[in-house]
Amino acid sequence: MADEVIKHSVHTLVFRSLKRSHDMFLSNQSMLPPIDEKAEKILKAVKARDSYGQVMSAVQKAQAVKQQEAMSRPDTPHDTDIAESAALGSDGAMLPYSAPSTPTPTAIVPAPRKAPTMPRPKWHAPWKLFRVISGHLGWVRCVAVEPGNEWFATGAADRVIKIWDLASGKLKVSLTGHVSTVRGLEVSPRHPYLFSCGEDRQVKCWDLEYNKVIRHYHGHLSAVYTLALHPTIDVLLTAGRDGTARVWDMRTKANVHTLAGHTDTVASLVCQAAEPQIITGSHDSTIRLWDLATGKSMCTLTNHKKSVRAIALHPTLYTFASASPDNIKQWKCPEGKFIQNLSGHNAIVNCMAVNPEGVLVSGGDNGTMYCWDWRTGYNFQRLQSAVQPGSMDSEAGIFALTFDQSGSRLITAEADKTIKIYREDESASEETHPVNWRPEILKRRKF
Repeated sequence: MADEVIKHSVHTLVFRSLKRSHDMFLSNQSMLPPIDEKAEKILKAVKARDSYGQVMSAVQKAQAVKQQEAMSRPDTPHDTDIAESAALGSDGAMLPYSAPSTPTPTAIVPAPRKAPTMPRPKWHAPWKLFRVISGHLGWVRCVAVEPGNEWFATGAADRVIKIWDLASGKLKVSLTGHVSTVRGLEVSPRHPYLFSCGEDRQVKCWDLEYNKVIRHYHGHLSAVYTLALHPTIDVLLTAGRDGTARVWDMRTKANVHTLAGHTDTVASLVCQAAEPQIITGSHDSTIRLWDLATGKSMCTLTNHKKSVRAIALHPTLYTFASASPDNIKQWKCPEGKFIQNLSGHNAIVNCMAVNPEGVLVSGGDNGTMYCWDWRTGYNFQRLQSAVQPGSMDSEAGIFALTFDQSGSRLITAEADKTIKIYREDESASEETHPVNWRPEILKRRKF
């Protein structure tokens, strides 16, 4: 019989392999190629220029001044000694030295660095409560102003869409059709259409000439939280709890694209004509920028640490803001370059709006409303929404807010079942409400 193969342990096999490798490379040990001194000098010169290029000329000038001072003294060494020392010191030099025409001080003075300065914020008039409108029987979750600036619509947890006169605040029409909370509203600027979405997974198109539903858009697998209209083409965008945003052809009701990529609820959605055409914010703490033509994600922004519930586009600048409980962040389109943080609104920020004057307003889950200067990020006003009589203080929550078409009135939808309208204080001026701008404190503050 053939001899049985001896089974060795893994330990023995590893050591045998190590010994074979050692024997194989032992003969080549210490056989390194000779060092090229010329290449070594070039390497050191390049490293020196890369690290100390800013100050090398100053050092050479300082050495030359020292040599001139040494030559002018009575105990001056011989010229040959100076030449030798210069030759020794110039081994690592990369540029030939020419003596300065005028003596320079021996101290190396670095270039003065400009201190970071915060630009002075633009003065904005403070906002004050102008009107409170009651009529809904549940939390008011969404608001939209029509392009003619004559009326606005609100949707609430009582499953009713109400249309109000903007000037007087009187109820004009109530639209019923949803079987659950209405979460999003949008009025078309080119058609007499009102679009709505809700927690019943329905997306409806209302003809405002007949006050009837004329189209349904079926496809979402769960509650639909937000919608937006493309400003130039007949496209509707919706997003919700199923983690997707869907692009619909407004007329044919066809689902053109399903924008999948978020791993949690898509809570905010905006649309614009320029690239990126679609921006979504999700509870997975990310913001995605989408190309409408291909239906693919162009960029994912992961700077936020918590869920992104609100996104606001600036009406004239090519920028947008996103809100999360950690910070409000401003971004530059089209690649989503970070601009700055707006810190201080330490609450769950449900909604944001910005007007052409550069006033950004953020509304929180605890009824707080912060007003910011868009350019500098200066927080010039903080408001606390007062609940209507009979409501608990815990019902002071702002779910949606928007400016009217002129940017002079701010409409909020709140948890105490009311709609509140704010406007600027006309009696305020820079003397009565000065900008509390103290840059010296900002410089000392550690970010």
